[in-house]
Amino acid sequence: MKEICWDEAFCSEGANCFRFGLDDQGRAYIGSTTDTATYVSDSIEALQALIFAVKAGAADHLL
Repeated sequence: MKEICWDEAFCSEGANCFRFGLDDQGRAYIGSTTDTATYVSDSIEALQALIFAVKAGAADHLL
């Protein structure tokens, strides 16, 4: 079983909390604090691309 080192949770208004993590193989993880067994994983580069895209407005239509 892989060991994921989770950062402190990031919580927005309304207590919607997510956490980011890394494993010893350099994979990046995003998980919810309400269901700690469920998360998505990809490369660090893919996580960076996702964050940059969201910051640039790629997900604004979901708001």
